[in-house]
Amino acid sequence: MTIDQTYQKWQSLMPLDESDRHRLSMRFTVDFNYNSNHIEGNTLTYGQTELLLIFGKVMGEGELKDYNDMKASDVGLKLMEVESLTKDMPLTQNFIRQLHKTLLREDYKVYRKLPGGEYTSYIVHAGQYKTRPNSVITRTGERFEYASPEETPALMTDLIDWYNEEESKGEINAVDLAALFHYRYIRIHPFEDGNGRIARLLVNFILARHNYPMIVVRSRKKYEYLDALSMSDKIVGILPSKGAKATLDEIRHFRRYFTNLVNEEMQADIEFITDKRENVWWYDGEKIEFLTSSAPIILKSLMLDPAISNKSLAENADISIRSVNKQIKSLLEKKYIEKTTDGYRVFITPSVP
Repeated sequence: MTIDQTYQKWQSLMPLDESDRHRLSMRFTVDFNYNSNHIEGNTLTYGQTELLLIFGKVMGEGELKDYNDMKASDVGLKLMEVESLTKDMPLTQNFIRQLHKTLLREDYKVYRKLPGGEYTSYIVHAGQYKTRPNSVITRTGERFEYASPEETPALMTDLIDWYNEEESKGEINAVDLAALFHYRYIRIHPFEDGNGRIARLLVNFILARHNYPMIVVRSRKKYEYLDALSMSDKIVGILPSKGAKATLDEIRHFRRYFTNLVNEEMQADIEFITDKRENVWWYDGEKIEFLTSSAPIILKSLMLDPAISNKSLAENADISIRSVNKQIKSLLEKKYIEKTTDGYRVFITPSVP
């Protein structure tokens, strides 16, 4: 199915009823925050993310910074969602800096070990453009430079002016506009930290303003994402100023990747809403179809009573306790459920509420 066909099908479902809208929103909240932060090294599990953001609880081990980053990420997501509703207002640099300050919360010091063994440090400024050069080491071991601190303000002004003008003209479709904005923004890398998270928020800002469902770049597929950017870099060239003015043709690899991503995520949203079979469940964007009726019964039973005994689970599912033990082990290994002090917590979402 082409992206245009998928979008037409998505629009045919509008408006969503309140139950479906709420369930889709809760699922996206966990999926987006978990994946966008996990790509950048956050160690919280999918289950820990859901428990923190949906229920306000903490489970298991985790760095305090990772918990704080995840909560700040969700505040940033909500801020972006609210801002995307004001479709008559242009995108501004002030909003992007505000979003960055929301994610990082405050200035902090970063320590780095130099090749000779000495340590150096610098301050990461929340809500301010970078004051020192930044770069990345590619998967092939090469250093790739982003725009200099001196270039950044002018390039960001050009980027925002270009975006607002193109959105006003309406000649570029929303998906291409989001893809090109993402690429140009990443080539500038205006902040000392948090650029990837901001980029992924802003593409959803663009999509939401044009009535597309928001998307998730899945951490398990992050190399597809990074490789698509890298392949486009090779065509565009190494000069940051050129990257900040790249064309759709020059970023064709990333454009193709991004179009496919939006299409896949939109199809998954459609299926999440329309496929109401009892054996269909969802976990981190993946559709899980259980082959037997016992697994869904066990999961639903655990959702109703986290401390239910294996004997009762066996009776509910009409299987042996041995089979229950085997299924519980499998569900734990796949992280669909996690053991807590008062039983089990279910982190896989049913298609039927």
